[in-house]
Amino acid sequence: MHKPIRIAYIGGGSRQWARNLMSDLALEPDLTGTVVLYDIDYEAAKNNAIIGNMMMALPEAKGKWNFIVAKTLEESLVDADFVFISILPATFEEMKAYAHIPEKYGVYQTVGDTVGPAGLFRALIMMPIYKEFATQIKNICPNAWIINFTNPMTMCVQTLYHVFPEVKAFGNCHEVFHVQDILARALKEKTGIQASRKEIEINPIGINHFTWINYASYKDMDLMPIYKEFALKYHEFGLGKDEWETYYPFGSGERVKFDLFKKSGVIAAAGDRHLVEFLPQSWYLKDKKMIFDWHFFLTPVDFRMKRKEEANETALRIIKNEEKIKIEPSGEEGILQLKALLGLASLITNVNIINTGQIPNLPIGHVVETNALFRRDEVRPIYAGDMPSFPLELTKRHIENHQLLLKSFDKKDLSYARKAFYQDPLIEHLPKITLDQMFDEIVNAIKPYLTYYKK
Repeated sequence: MHKPIRIAYIGGGSRQWARNLMSDLALEPDLTGTVVLYDIDYEAAKNNAIIGNMMMALPEAKGKWNFIVAKTLEESLVDADFVFISILPATFEEMKAYAHIPEKYGVYQTVGDTVGPAGLFRALIMMPIYKEFATQIKNICPNAWIINFTNPMTMCVQTLYHVFPEVKAFGNCHEVFHVQDILARALKEKTGIQASRKEIEINPIGINHFTWINYASYKDMDLMPIYKEFALKYHEFGLGKDEWETYYPFGSGERVKFDLFKKSGVIAAAGDRHLVEFLPQSWYLKDKKMIFDWHFFLTPVDFRMKRKEEANETALRIIKNEEKIKIEPSGEEGILQLKALLGLASLITNVNIINTGQIPNLPIGHVVETNALFRRDEVRPIYAGDMPSFPLELTKRHIENHQLLLKSFDKKDLSYARKAFYQDPLIEHLPKITLDQMFDEIVNAIKPYLTYYKK
């Protein structure tokens, strides 16, 4: 067993990611240590600490961890070996504004956390918060590894490096895992071979939630022709109502993914609900009928708020011993990454990290998503090659908008963000006067969270 380690968890009151981490730590026999939970909702962090310690007391728990709560960010970071960040920038009330005000202007957003009007304003709220995180990490635990789970993923990781260039940070996203599952399903349907996701080798290439695969294999088998046959077979009707409508509001019939393969010849490696927000509105998001015809859902903020309340109630029932606590693997790779960075193993997986040349035709220094090799105290990006031609121009446009948002951050001036707003592919079809009205209405609705921007 490795010597005890210390994990600072920023957003430690999380109703999902923090509890996933607790379960995974409980199931890992090779690691031990302390998790320091910090959250602006102190009571939520306290509840998670109680639940985490209850998990460790269960007979099936293999790990030995102590969960404690910090009252300040600075306290949580002292002596940290790893820092996990999983927060909601602002509150769901602000998310309601930037996700749903655009609907008044005929603009629908399926997730509302990466690009489009929602992604832009979420980034504006997030960047000053991450400036504080990066500054405190630099001052208190500069050698710690920072693992980000917050969206907009690209901009979160970009901000950490922008403020603290020497930071050891990367971002985790599980969207690619689901596409590996689809590849495994296509393989089984074609050949009868049952393969796990981890046996499917891929070359992911792009930016988070707009990632593409131009190479996929299982042992000695090229899976690209098999996926092509699968995509064409299910393109028109998707993967069936029982496979997407029953998973409201997160399910999809993968029709968008299959349509993009027909257009490009490469596999779109994110959920349909994320992919469509990067594209012109007329492709898949023109109206609610089009959305339903393409077999995916909008995700109302009210649904997210209700789920949060249900998670809070579950936590209280567990603490009162009115509901049995469960230890279940999350399917995430955070613990495997920790083990690799500690030198206990090596790992290759997709990760969001600075482009040092792994994607030559995207800007050096911008955060991209590719495979990387994890080993003792190192995350080394694996050369992925050029971004495929079909998504390249759209990807470059989103990266240009990311740079404009960073300029807004540096200059404390929303005019650069407004320019990015004009250029977003999801809304660029609207007249400038309409875009100005929408931008100003969202600004006024969330103004207390934009005080950083003086101009």
